[in-house]
Amino acid sequence: MRQNKLGRTGLFVSELCLGTMTFGGGEGMWRQIGALDQAEAERLVGRAIDAGINVVDTADVYAEGLSEQITGQALKALKVPRENVVVATKAYGPTGPGANSRGASRVHLLDAVKASLKRLQLDHIDLYQIHGFDPATPIEETVRALDILVQHGHVRYVGVSNWAAWQIVKALGISEREGLARFESLQAYYTLAGRDLEREIVPMLRSERLGLMVWSPLAGGLLSGKYSGDAAGEGRRAAFDFPPVERGRAESCIDAMRPMAAARNVSIAQIALAWLLHRRVVSSVIVGAKRLDQLDDNIAATQIELSELELDALDAVSVLPREYPGWMFETQGARAKQLAEAGRRNAR
Repeated sequence: MRQNKLGRTGLFVSELCLGTMTFGGGEGMWRQIGALDQAEAERLVGRAIDAGINVVDTADVYAEGLSEQITGQALKALKVPRENVVVATKAYGPTGPGANSRGASRVHLLDAVKASLKRLQLDHIDLYQIHGFDPATPIEETVRALDILVQHGHVRYVGVSNWAAWQIVKALGISEREGLARFESLQAYYTLAGRDLEREIVPMLRSERLGLMVWSPLAGGLLSGKYSGDAAGEGRRAAFDFPPVERGRAESCIDAMRPMAAARNVSIAQIALAWLLHRRVVSSVIVGAKRLDQLDDNIAATQIELSELELDALDAVSVLPREYPGWMFETQGARAKQLAEAGRRNAR
């Protein structure tokens, strides 16, 4: 299991991260996603740690807090040394009926982190992430609240999830101007069939040296291939059709991956994960599972090396439609290349 630096920090994270959205169940969509009990969750955590995964990601809204509780108890029961695991959680979603029991305000974040620490049975959180953009709270208030948590030792690093590039850059500017703890990572949706991130967010991540943690790398299981054809109406996707995916492009991606998987006698899911693991901007890919065999299959993807020809084929079948102003940059780049070649010819 390779270890990658998280953005510009000195923190190393494994190329795979164990996601805990399947822990606990609860009501509504959480039960549809997964309802693993304590014993089942501990088996998954133990297998992940044994395989070299050192990051566990959860959130205070997963199963209404039960996921955090199960995660913390699993780490305690397995006697995982604290320095050997990076615990990441998130805050933003509703944790109660009140108007202030949600969002990214100072009042909510200072309360939410204490509740998460209690459920996780920890004295600090390694990576604390804002789970969504709060239009009601000024970005400066959020950034200052997170800095307080860092200064008090409640969290070590702060990150963000599901924000636009301009929102992240604005927050980074405030942090730099005021000398505050800055976002060091983004947790975002990114798959072979959903490469929207590459338009503006990936260039921003590279420019500002933020780490990238990928959620739903198989597009809610769609890129496993098990929802194609006669099985399209079965499984989790049938009850919880998320994240949204352009099915035609996804099916083309699956068709392209199928022979690559067959040639190696591996699952299509492993090829989809391997494609992400070959993207240099990716720090860690979050994988969730309900069973040990699913987790083992995901872990095996770290051993797959895709050839340049295979990567080119997957890039071609999944390429994003051209969009303004991207095609202007392409036109300007092509024109600059033409001028440079003309200059070299004239110099001869």
